[in-house]
Amino acid sequence: MSKYVVLGAGSWGTTVSKVIADGAHDVTLWARKPELAQEIVKTGENSQYLPGIELPKLITASSDLEISLKDSEQIYLAIPSQSLRENLVQWKPLIPKTATLISLMKGLEADTGLRMSEVISEVLEVPSSQVAVLSGPNLALEIAQKQPAAAVCACEDSERAGDVARVCSSDYFTVFTNQDVMGTELGGVLKNLIAVAIGIVNGLGYGQNTKASIMTRGLGEITNFAIQHGARRRTMFGLAGLGDLIATSESSLSRNFRAGEMLGQGKSGPEVLASMNQVAEGLGSLRPVLEIAERLEIEMPIVSQVEEVYQGRMKPSEFGKQLNLADDVEMEF
Repeated sequence: MSKYVVLGAGSWGTTVSKVIADGAHDVTLWARKPELAQEIVKTGENSQYLPGIELPKLITASSDLEISLKDSEQIYLAIPSQSLRENLVQWKPLIPKTATLISLMKGLEADTGLRMSEVISEVLEVPSSQVAVLSGPNLALEIAQKQPAAAVCACEDSERAGDVARVCSSDYFTVFTNQDVMGTELGGVLKNLIAVAIGIVNGLGYGQNTKASIMTRGLGEITNFAIQHGARRRTMFGLAGLGDLIATSESSLSRNFRAGEMLGQGKSGPEVLASMNQVAEGLGSLRPVLEIAERLEIEMPIVSQVEEVYQGRMKPSEFGKQLNLADDVEMEF
């Protein structure tokens, strides 16, 4: 089997497989459902998650995890963040000890508040320098359509980050590198919360002034949170922070924006979850982020209001009127 393996055949996992294959590399895409793997093999398409996209022949789809992981050198994890730990516990005996493990996920573990790279390192008992994070303004369908885009691979080991960047870069997708795993990962997690906020006001029918206000104040809010955790400010204003926030905050392709939009239109949290084909990671990250913020006395008024709307404790129509709860002094960037 190939040296490069993507675990998870949703829209983003399939897209990353396509990016790797378009860079002239054989890649194995593992799908949990055998019928999905068979469809990709037979038709060259993932009709459930990327309808209409022709997948390269260098992608080998499989539902056999043991065969997929055998002798792999880079393993890309693209599964729902809240199921990562239980899956890794089962997969641990099959994962090569020296493989680079790349998180494609953007969430915090609900019970522990850990970032996905931390969960990977803890469960698989590997050094943090063996775990990388790939993040940026990456809406799956646009990239699958070969629209030019960029991302960041962050890893403490700059050589591993460079190896991932070379494998994932193609004529339409450019991957840069840094060593700020904390900032790169938190940027991907936190921007989802602001995207939900902007979706809420879009669902209410509000215009660009409101959205721009929330995006700008929200960027300051999540940047402050990330920096207090040791992230670099410049990371939050790069592809993994501001870039991802812009892409996610007003696109119908963004699951988090769509989730917020439905909340703004009056749907309850359970109704939103039931209507979505894939997980909106921002909803699952709300509580762990706010618990950390409360513990460290970090003010996050916009994110707090998103949680209030999601839990049904605040009417969506009240959301935009509460911007004054944010510190009335202009946030320093």
